[in-house]
Amino acid sequence: MKDKFYLTTSIPYVNAAPHIGHALEYVQADVLARFHRKEEETFFLTGADENALKNVQAAEAAGVPTADFVRKNTGEFERLVKALYISNNDFIKTTDRVRHWPGTQKLWQKCAENHDIYKGVYKGLYCVGCESYLTEDELKDGLCPEHKKKPEAVEEENYFFNLKRYQPALEKLIVTGELEIIPIERKNEVLNFIRRGLSDFSVSRSRARAKDWGIPVPNDLDQIQYVWFDALANYITALGYGQAEEKNFDRFWPADIHIIGKGITRFHAIYWPAMLLSAKLPLPKKIFVHGYVTVNGEKISKSTGNTVDPFTLIEKFGAEALRYYLLKVIPPTADGDFSEKHFTEVYNADLANGLGNLVARVAKMCEGLLLSRATSNRSLQLCETVGEEIKNFRFNTALAIIWQHISVLDKLINEERPWEKTAEEKTKILIQIIIGNNSLVPILEIAEALEPFLPETSQKIIGQFSGESVHADKALFPRIKI
Repeated sequence: MKDKFYLTTSIPYVNAAPHIGHALEYVQADVLARFHRKEEETFFLTGADENALKNVQAAEAAGVPTADFVRKNTGEFERLVKALYISNNDFIKTTDRVRHWPGTQKLWQKCAENHDIYKGVYKGLYCVGCESYLTEDELKDGLCPEHKKKPEAVEEENYFFNLKRYQPALEKLIVTGELEIIPIERKNEVLNFIRRGLSDFSVSRSRARAKDWGIPVPNDLDQIQYVWFDALANYITALGYGQAEEKNFDRFWPADIHIIGKGITRFHAIYWPAMLLSAKLPLPKKIFVHGYVTVNGEKISKSTGNTVDPFTLIEKFGAEALRYYLLKVIPPTADGDFSEKHFTEVYNADLANGLGNLVARVAKMCEGLLLSRATSNRSLQLCETVGEEIKNFRFNTALAIIWQHISVLDKLINEERPWEKTAEEKTKILIQIIIGNNSLVPILEIAEALEPFLPETSQKIIGQFSGESVHADKALFPRIKI
C-alpha cells in the first residue's frame, strides 16, 4: 500500500464572494497535492465555513435568509475551485447535518468527558470579524488590528475550554517540532503568545446571540457551538469522524499539513491541538502559514472596496496565468502586493514571450518531424530539483529554476539557428530540444516539471511533443497589450 498524504486548506467564511487571497491558498495547496499524488495516496480537502455569526450579519444586511445567503456564496467558492483546476478530493460544508454535525458533537463530548469543558460567565471584547474575544493589549488604538474595527463588549454565560491545562504540552510540541509551524517567524509568534500565559476560551454562544444559527451544544439547546470549535472539526469530520464507519479517518488522519493564512494561526496552532489532545486524537504534523495578497499595500477588504475578483482575472488572462502569478510573484510565506499592471507585465514577459514563445517557435520548426525513432535516457533531474523546492514550500524558487531552463533553450535556438541548417542537422538539434541529452533539459521535461503549477499547460505541451510527430497549436499565452 502507498504511503498516505493528507492536506487541507482552511475553510473560508462565506460572508462575501471569494477574492484573490482565497485563490492564493487554493493554488499553493494544489501544487502540494499534485506533487505528493505522484508517489503517495493523497487526500486534499477544502470547504466552506457556513456557521459564522459574520455570515448571519452579512445575510441580514443583504435582506436574504441566512441559509440562502450562505448557499449562494459557498457556490461561488466551489466555482472558483473548479475554475482554478484545483484537484481537491472533497469540499466540506459546515451546515451539513449528516457529514459534519455528528463528528463535531462527538469531539465536544470527548473533550467534556476529559473534564475540559465547563460552564461560566464571560465578559469581554468580541470582534465579529475574527469571531474571537480580544484583550485590551491586543487592540491597536482601541481597534482590532486585523479588521480595523472596534470590538463589541459582550457578557453572557457560555461553555469554556480548559486551555490553560495544555500550555506546557503545547509549548513542548512546538519547540521540539513535533508540531511543526512554517515559517519560523510564525512559530516564534505562537511560542511568544503561549509563554505570555494562556487563558481558557469560550466554546459556545447563546442561541440568541448566535441568531439561532450553528451547531447546538450537546445536551444544551440554549447554546450554539463557537464557530471555531465547529469549523476546526471539519478536518476530521470530512474523513468520517463521528460516522458509523470512520474508514477515511483511520486511513488519513492525522493531517500531514494544514495550509492557512497568518490571521488564523492561533486557532490552528493553539486551540486546535489542545482540543485534539483533550479528545485523545493524534495531532497534525505541520502547519504552513502564508501571508496576504495586498492591493496597494493594504489588506484586502470588501468593506473598503480594496479587493480583486479572481473570476475577472481568469476571464481576461486564464486560470493558469493567475496560478503562475500567485505562485511566482507572491512570496510563499509573506505578504505580496497585486496590481493588474504588474500582472500583465509578468504575463507577457514570462508566459507569452517566455514559455509560450518557446513552445510555439519549436513546434513550428518541428511540424511533421518524426520522433518515433528518438529515444531518451533523461534522469528527470529538473523534476527532482523542483520537487525538493515544492517539499520546502518554495514555490517561487521552483518556478524560477524552471524558467532558467526555458531561457537556456531559447538561447540554444538563437545560437544554433536550426532553420539555417541542413535537414539532418536541423532534425538533430530539434530532437535534442524536445527530448534532451545528457546536458540539456528539454521541453518535455520542462512540461513535466510544470505539472503541479500549470497542469493544463503541462498537458498541452506534452500532447504537442510526445506523439510520433510534432504538431503546432494555438498560442498557449497570447500576448496582451498594456
